[in-house]
Amino acid sequence: MTDVHRTELRLPDGRVLGVHDTGPADADVVLWHGGSPNTGEPPGPWRTDGERWIGVDRPGYGRSTRLPGRTVADVADDVRAVLDHLGIATCRTVGHSGGASHALACAALLPDRVTHALCLSGLSPGEPLESPGTGDDIPFTPADRAALAGPWNWFETVVAEASGSPGFDDDESAHAADWGFAPSRTTVPVRIVHGEADLVVPVGHALRLARLLPAAELVVVPGAGHLSVLEHLDARGGLTRSSG
Repeated sequence: MTDVHRTELRLPDGRVLGVHDTGPADADVVLWHGGSPNTGEPPGPWRTDGERWIGVDRPGYGRSTRLPGRTVADVADDVRAVLDHLGIATCRTVGHSGGASHALACAALLPDRVTHALCLSGLSPGEPLESPGTGDDIPFTPADRAALAGPWNWFETVVAEASGSPGFDDDESAHAADWGFAPSRTTVPVRIVHGEADLVVPVGHALRLARLLPAAELVVVPGAGHLSVLEHLDARGGLTRSSG
């Protein structure tokens, strides 16, 4: 696992964005969008020396100033500012859970900067998130909890840093409202991956989203849950082990 360097970027409107960056500058860039509630730290199990992972704390999380009334589409302007600041021309983007819609927004609205999008365990438009609860209250499958006992216990850190932040309520409102862009107008390649047994965001979300993106590739992983689906994948969304 590569180290993450944390910096802050002040925007022209006075807001601050918390930025996470693994370097090196000459590596392929992957832009990560964490779930709800998560900070923007890129996923530990996928961070390698061969890629540069960057992530941004969404407004209201971590070190990023809250932006009341934000839409899902608003992430694109923040991401463009971060890419410009870091001198990054293009990247591919990956989002999980509440971050998947934000990855899609970047693909739809920044086709000059985003080459591919991977949407994992994400929501469909107009569907609010519900409070994830804590501990045993979260509707994780046994496979999800097994994932948390292994390398994906990385989630515990980013969730703990974000829990109680106003960003979650803002995520919830943004997902329930108009997203501010039309997914169907996305022109860059998109892969949607979802666990068939996901109890946090049921697989119907992926099926509805895929209908809005007829050119997207949909992969439903049998038996996988909200988190355990990540154990079946590499960072490009390719299956790395059999499902079941």
